[in-house]
Amino acid sequence: MPKTYLNADLHSHSVVSDGTLTPEQLAQRAASKGVELWALTDHDEVGGQHRAAAAAHACGMDYLTGVEISVTFAGATVHIVGLGFDADDAQLSQGLYDTRNGREPRAREMAQQLEAAGIPGSFEGALRFAGNPELISRTHFARFLVETGVCSDTYEVFRKYLTEGRPGYVPHTWSRLRDAVRWIVDAGGVAVIAHPARYNFTANEEYALFTEFKHHGGTGVEVVTGSHRPHEYAIYADMAKEFGLAASRGSDFHSPEESHTDLGDLPPLPSQLTPVWELLHERIQRAQ
Repeated sequence: MPKTYLNADLHSHSVVSDGTLTPEQLAQRAASKGVELWALTDHDEVGGQHRAAAAAHACGMDYLTGVEISVTFAGATVHIVGLGFDADDAQLSQGLYDTRNGREPRAREMAQQLEAAGIPGSFEGALRFAGNPELISRTHFARFLVETGVCSDTYEVFRKYLTEGRPGYVPHTWSRLRDAVRWIVDAGGVAVIAHPARYNFTANEEYALFTEFKHHGGTGVEVVTGSHRPHEYAIYADMAKEFGLAASRGSDFHSPEESHTDLGDLPPLPSQLTPVWELLHERIQRAQ
């Protein structure tokens, strides 16, 4: 029988992508917050998976492999979380490498725009915050602009510089939805739509996302996550039921200084939903 978890956190980031803690530090923090089942879901990268699993087990937590893949859908960036896959799968690793490959040219263009706006040296500055240079992102630029006093916090940076229509925003074409889902599923995992309320889609666009996602083999959606408000838990619980999707739960934790929600601090999933970890009980790496 699948184990019942009262506190599962299946969405978090380390220095391997755009978090500020190592996989080991994240594991210790999650365990201290009462997390029983944890997943590290770095952006477009699985390089921290073996470290994360070992650290989770050392802290007494069960572990699921994880990743968050950047996808372009309806002209917007959507994130698909993969859980419970083989972290050494060659096709997945190649797909993630190809997805990461466009980040440096994008970052250099962002730096050029920021320099034109009177902020020099941002590429080199952002690179210092990137634990993995292949995954340089807007978050690393934001940290540089805070460090240099241009803005008081990362939220102000995004508002003034790194969102559409602002100097420093550069759109990027990521993976296709069908490819991201296929990489995860073919590697033995489950694909999950991450934080769906963040995308600001119209009702028709959102319906299309869920429909196409399920058509390609996706089977889960984040219902309770750090960027969802309480009324959105109910909205996406209903969407999970409508599309026959399992429900996931994850803080989307990046940093003690920046994240709204700490590891393990979310409310339980709404009742009458199938927790995604029940689909993955044979893929969970047990702590002993």
